[in-house]
Amino acid sequence: MMPLDCRPILTAAAMRAAEERAVAAGTSVETLMERAGTAIAGQVRRLAGDQEVLILCGPGNNGGDGYVAARVLAAAGHPVRVAATGEPRSAAAIAARRRWDGAVEILGEARRAPVLVDALFGTGLTRGLEPEVAATLTCLAAGARLRIAVDLPSGAATDDGRLLSPVPEYDLTLALGALKPSHLLLPAAARARHVAVLDIGVAAESEVTALTRPRLSAPGAEAHKYSRGMVAIVAGAMPGASALAASAAAGGGAGYVLLLGSATDQVPHAVVRRRFDPVTLADHRIDALLIGPGLGRDERARERLDAAIDSDRPLVIDGDALRLVSVEVVAARKAPTILTPHMGEFDALFGASDAAKTDRALAAARSSGATIVFKGADTVIAEPDGNLRVATGAPTWLSTAGTGDVLAGLVAARLAVTRDPLAAAGEAVWLHGEAARRAGPAFIADDLARHLPEAIAACL
Repeated sequence: MMPLDCRPILTAAAMRAAEERAVAAGTSVETLMERAGTAIAGQVRRLAGDQEVLILCGPGNNGGDGYVAARVLAAAGHPVRVAATGEPRSAAAIAARRRWDGAVEILGEARRAPVLVDALFGTGLTRGLEPEVAATLTCLAAGARLRIAVDLPSGAATDDGRLLSPVPEYDLTLALGALKPSHLLLPAAARARHVAVLDIGVAAESEVTALTRPRLSAPGAEAHKYSRGMVAIVAGAMPGASALAASAAAGGGAGYVLLLGSATDQVPHAVVRRRFDPVTLADHRIDALLIGPGLGRDERARERLDAAIDSDRPLVIDGDALRLVSVEVVAARKAPTILTPHMGEFDALFGASDAAKTDRALAAARSSGATIVFKGADTVIAEPDGNLRVATGAPTWLSTAGTGDVLAGLVAARLAVTRDPLAAAGEAVWLHGEAARRAGPAFIADDLARHLPEAIAACL
């Protein structure tokens, strides 16, 4: 197994192409299947103990992997049974079935087992399971203590996180060769508690990868408050939101944080408060400007947004500002820009769509020329040049008011520090999730900001 950090994410078409390249280079489909089945069997043996294993095999190569795994387990003396939807159809799967000399039960008549391995359908599924098959799978999964899916849970689409039919919850999904989008995108991603990548000898390359823990550096001996990054945050109608963002920026590594145009004093004393005016925005020492948290949508908000857009400073646009700005205005900016929309804000700015979240984020980045942080439990970060990062494992306790303001402040801080929009977005999203993990359950956004230094310490 391989860690998910920085692992490439391949669509169904990209995975097929990678396998075809492996075959063209001299590795047969049968060899790839043997590698996959052997690796699956190794993981099942490690986790199952001496419990009986039931492997469900479909008609394609995913089922062939299951037959190989069953044969390897049986050869090791492990109790294993096989149930299938019918006879295999692909040449490699037929060969794998012939090498399995045990019984093959009819899927609908199979008895439950403590360990269930779902090798019915993997990458490339385009329609839901037949109702009888889906019902049987659900029943067998309910009776198992350990549930393992091969490549993808049967019933999940590969590329966009959709569930094409009812899908049970699995303890582990064994991704073959590479991650697929639905391992990380909701709702499919929620059907597996853990995902592990098995190496089957296929070279997997992609500009789409899983977000990794950042490697941060402590300030050097020559550092001072301005060299460490200066962040300016524009306040608005709801001062609490910009105060949260300022607290996050201060705790997120910036050397100097300005809060502009706010009457609140509910910020750390280290945050400098100033009036909002063109002179302040023109300060060349500002490395990142943030507007949007609590901005409001009145005329004053529009005026402040126009001034921020017109500045030559790297800009983070969040919250209310995303409802006031246009794609064309963002695209016309010369300085780096990061947009941090949640689903509703994204739909309002870029239009609603049923396309995969990764595809939508990339299209938005290309049309706006900005780095996109498409927020959610499956946050997607996209650059106009095609680079994408998909975050995993964010605590669901983040679904509370103000956590987006904390993330916006953190993005601005990391942008001021790194001067690199993609690096800043990735660092901020990872640190945001890590701070939430350290805050524990039922935290509020104010608590989250206080845990950011601990999250940074974990990356030094």
